[in-house]
Amino acid sequence: MNAREDDIFKALSSNTRMEMVKLLLNREYHVSGLAKALGISVPVAAKHVKILERAGLVKNEVFGKTHVLRVDKERLYESLEAFSEEQEIEVKKGTSLLDVLKSVTGVGLRKIGDREFIVSIDGEEGFYIYEVNGRLPDKSITEYKLRNNKEIEIKKLVPVLKKRLKVTVRK
Repeated sequence: MNAREDDIFKALSSNTRMEMVKLLLNREYHVSGLAKALGISVPVAAKHVKILERAGLVKNEVFGKTHVLRVDKERLYESLEAFSEEQEIEVKKGTSLLDVLKSVTGVGLRKIGDREFIVSIDGEEGFYIYEVNGRLPDKSITEYKLRNNKEIEIKKLVPVLKKRLKVTVRK
């Protein structure tokens, strides 16, 4: 773990800062608004915000005399990469990505129609996508053929609440 990742985990070790991040994930705040939402003083909130800023988790944008805080979501998600597993595999030129994935212990695949999908990693079911050298390919795992060295990343799509609808059905 590098020093920058260490800063993130130290920053998130406080319940107050965790609550700040949760609030900021949903909308932007001014320091005084964050303080009010958390029931703490503005100086205490500012102190916590500085720690989050140093860790790169919160950005402070200035509009005239107004400072608006928001979470750097990309930085937050990058910090989770410290927990990913790496594995090296050697295959013949032209091998399909499907065949590569079949050889990896813990990767669960399911055929739906004429396509195969990644449905679990180490028994953890969910929705998974794959990237090749940091890009989403336009081919399925069955169609994708490896012609040279590639880095494949399998990412779980984590459901993040973006909107909640309360629907009332009239009689």
